[in-house]
Amino acid sequence: MSEETVWDIVIVGRGVTGLAAAMYAGRLEMKTLLVGEIPGGLITWTDVVENYPGFKRLTGMELTQKLEAHAKEYPVTLELGKIESIKKEKDLFELKSTDKVYHAKSVLIATGTKVRELNVPGAQEFKNKGVQFCALCDASLFKGKDMAIVGGSDSAVKEAMVLARFAKTVYIIYRKNKLRAEPTNLKRLEQLKNVKVIFETNITEIKGDKTVSSVVLDKSFNGSKELKVGVVFIAIGHIPLSDIVKSLGVRLNEKNEIVINRNSETNVPGVFAAGDVVDTQFKQAIVGVGEAVSAVYSALQFISKKN
Repeated sequence: MSEETVWDIVIVGRGVTGLAAAMYAGRLEMKTLLVGEIPGGLITWTDVVENYPGFKRLTGMELTQKLEAHAKEYPVTLELGKIESIKKEKDLFELKSTDKVYHAKSVLIATGTKVRELNVPGAQEFKNKGVQFCALCDASLFKGKDMAIVGGSDSAVKEAMVLARFAKTVYIIYRKNKLRAEPTNLKRLEQLKNVKVIFETNITEIKGDKTVSSVVLDKSFNGSKELKVGVVFIAIGHIPLSDIVKSLGVRLNEKNEIVINRNSETNVPGVFAAGDVVDTQFKQAIVGVGEAVSAVYSALQFISKKN
């Protein structure tokens, strides 16, 4: 496509939210461009998805492939790339990547989040050398070892269940006194013989030589503050990727999430947002997809009124 093309909508982010938006925009016959760095987004790290309506059970990768295939049923353009800046130029938005410039009548931000890292000695030194972030991607590399996972959310519990297939023992290390997972996942976790939960405890240091060999805890466990493990998986939350809209004056909350209304509109006319990057409390793929549909319809209304 020519860089001189004026798009009705440019969608930033290639996760499930962005793909759903592209499908819907294409169906509404909007001139649509989807740009993102990671095809499928972070849900492709998810081993099993069981709460997306219409599919009893599938992987995160399978879900994104279905959404992408659906989007491609319409005349939309999908590109790999990173949008580095967005600014308003008269009645159009100018979006710049490393080597391209795009112009659009409206913009939908569906950039999602990145994983939050553990800020303790050794965490950076051993990153991708025993400090990992994706059980589905990396658990098999540490087969037969004792493994630790930090976090207590539903995501952490699901990661722990993946690790249990490969680990000698999985230690869930959580700073609170109760796991925050869906009841179904808690029941499944309780059935696993090789998973132990260490409550009200934090990791203060990660030790090793070339790779991780142990973690230091702030409380004793089985008589020692040092726990020998061959890998530590981090599942302590996510950071919204919202910096791209700051220069536009888009309102963010205290968590740096983009503030939207029920129509997925931001405070800046022509800028819409959806998915994990926004201030919706319940972060789920189906929620992001619903917000994406609202955003696209709102964008169409915005363009129609201007025309």
